[in-house]
Amino acid sequence: MTVLNDHPTAPAAINLAVGGMTCAGCASTIQRGLSQLPGVDDAVVNLVTRRATVNLDGSVDAELLEDSMRAAITGLGYEVLTPAVSHRSDAGDSGEHGDPGAPFDEHAAHIHADASRIADYRRRFWIAVTLSVPLLAISMISALQFDGWEWLALVLATPVIFYSGWPFHRSAVKGLQHRAVNMDTLVSLGTVAAWTWSTVVLVANLDSHVYFETGAVIVTLILLGKWIEVRSTARAGDAVRALSKRQSANATLEDGSVVSREELGIGARFLVRPGEAIATDGVVVDGAAAVDTSLVTGESLPVVAHVGSEVIGGTIAVDGALTVEATRVGSETMLAQVARMVDEALSGRARTQRLADRISGVFVPVVILLSLVTLAGWLLATGDANAAFTAAVAVLIISCPCALGLATPLAILVGTGTGARAGILVRGPQVLEDARLVTTVVFDKTGTLTEGALAVTATSSDADPVLLSAAASVESRSEHPVGRAIAAHWPERIPLKGFRSTPGLGVTATLKTDAAILDVTVGARSLFDQIPAALEEWATDREGHGETVVFAGSSAPIDSGALLAVRAPLVAGAAIALADQVKPGAADAVRTLRAQGTHVVLLTGDNERAAAAVASQVGIDRVIAGVLPGGKLEVIEALKAEPGARVAMVGDGVNDAPALAAADIGIALGTGADVAREASDVTIVRGDPRTVPAAIQLSRRTFGVLRGNLFWAFAYNVAAIPLAAFGVLNPMIASAAMGASSLFVVANSLRL
Repeated sequence: MTVLNDHPTAPAAINLAVGGMTCAGCASTIQRGLSQLPGVDDAVVNLVTRRATVNLDGSVDAELLEDSMRAAITGLGYEVLTPAVSHRSDAGDSGEHGDPGAPFDEHAAHIHADASRIADYRRRFWIAVTLSVPLLAISMISALQFDGWEWLALVLATPVIFYSGWPFHRSAVKGLQHRAVNMDTLVSLGTVAAWTWSTVVLVANLDSHVYFETGAVIVTLILLGKWIEVRSTARAGDAVRALSKRQSANATLEDGSVVSREELGIGARFLVRPGEAIATDGVVVDGAAAVDTSLVTGESLPVVAHVGSEVIGGTIAVDGALTVEATRVGSETMLAQVARMVDEALSGRARTQRLADRISGVFVPVVILLSLVTLAGWLLATGDANAAFTAAVAVLIISCPCALGLATPLAILVGTGTGARAGILVRGPQVLEDARLVTTVVFDKTGTLTEGALAVTATSSDADPVLLSAAASVESRSEHPVGRAIAAHWPERIPLKGFRSTPGLGVTATLKTDAAILDVTVGARSLFDQIPAALEEWATDREGHGETVVFAGSSAPIDSGALLAVRAPLVAGAAIALADQVKPGAADAVRTLRAQGTHVVLLTGDNERAAAAVASQVGIDRVIAGVLPGGKLEVIEALKAEPGARVAMVGDGVNDAPALAAADIGIALGTGADVAREASDVTIVRGDPRTVPAAIQLSRRTFGVLRGNLFWAFAYNVAAIPLAAFGVLNPMIASAAMGASSLFVVANSLRL
């Protein structure tokens, strides 16, 4: 058996797991730093998967370049979670690091780093709240002020400014070391300036007000925003990693020995028992079984696999046993390719930066320059150092982006809270920005517009109720989805014995009724010797509407003791039609979307006949059927390429994950696969299609509030900075105005 162990020594790319990123600004800062390293052809930092990838130009040794990458990332104040390795892969997999027996678990590393970061922000925030509340009270309420209260204010403010606010100061220092500024730079400057000037006034006994509460409140409010932001992005990179959970960890070889999936090589033969997941892609060399391929195709009806059939790793043998010869392993399997497609789609989308982060690159340096100009101008014009420093500090305080820091996370918090109560989970501000422009909504079929499970829809008109009840009794022993649906439809049971299954075709059992002992067979046409013309006509008509039809018939059991026993021809006496039922709210959802001016498309891996039947029931005109995961991704990309198009994809399965990740808005049903939810932007908890237009509308309303928050936060700064620079607003009034702008942001967000 060939053991998979493919680690090239000259990788085309180096991938590192990065911890500590909380926003698009973090990703862009790291990306700029890595792009400047010698030997780097191109650098991409993915906020969603939290991975830094550099493509090599070949001029620098890969090991030296990795060391430089690590130094650059840690120098910017972030963490490198990936251990140092002696063998690297160009596929972007975490691979085996150091000890081959101890593979690096990137998912676990991210969980640990995220948990530590969230706990750190939570601790700093609550310390800040505990100290800032009494500080604000004694600073603002004259009745609480006593002789020397300013010294107590100094004691209360110092831990808030320098302990709770330490992440901002650290980020500002690291940024300055690399000639980069961000909002943390302004927060750090404003709060330290307020504390420093207040301390000078207090120690030197100057005739000026102290502003300890200003810096403390700024730190507290922006810490709240950061805490919310970190929590919202903590699990954003689980989409790709969730795919690996869909495959069996082990495989049983022909000789009965059990090996891990990673040990399977091309040509290895392994066994698949009923109910087991197929370990890796391969071809059936022995046996037959109905295989649930909905993981990849989305089709609810299992596909019969027999000798020569190709099977996909991660799909499940519903009945029957198989011997499979591996044809693709490791990174070449279908699920691995789906994972790569999800990763690539997420990488492309993650480069979009938030508005506040983009503006900060210009806003922060301008504010610092204005503060210095104000200081110099007052000194030159009046020579009054007290007035000069007061005006300069006022500019920094009035510019401190407290409202700006709250504008995005608070609107998202309120919007997502409102959505959560309606069963809508929204991830990230980019969703809100893209959703308002959605022009096309693409629905998957199985499990999205339909229930995702077969149900009996009709029986032939002359079907004997006793035969139908007997058929249900026989099917009660089957694990096949068709059998489960028939058994659920007729709950009465007749005792049976001698249950026999023909994998992929049907089942037979011997039953004893009040009238006789019968062999009852339920299954495909090929199991029967004769099907009456009227029954065949009925079945053909139902199949023409996209339904699945099985037949039922009975015969007297063969007398095993008779020497010349001949089985009588098996004649079908009844036909049962089954279909995946359309969800009650599917048609309403399509109507509402059309009323919003949105085009609706049905995109499915199921066959054209079944897809057309569902589309006609819900009112969708455009149908694209028989599409595998890669094809779904191509369809989404083609729709996005149309002029002015914004595409939302609605799905629930692993096969939908690449399309969900590539769409402008990915909407997953919470009743579906984990990887679909992780690859999406919006999750519909209850799986009701009617919630899709409601989710889009919620996103549009939330973005409207968010945009209003950002506008007024910046407008407040633009209007107030000149007043502060000319001494009209002293730092005390500036801090009050800053608080008022924050209250406006809160009130505006609560309108949701």
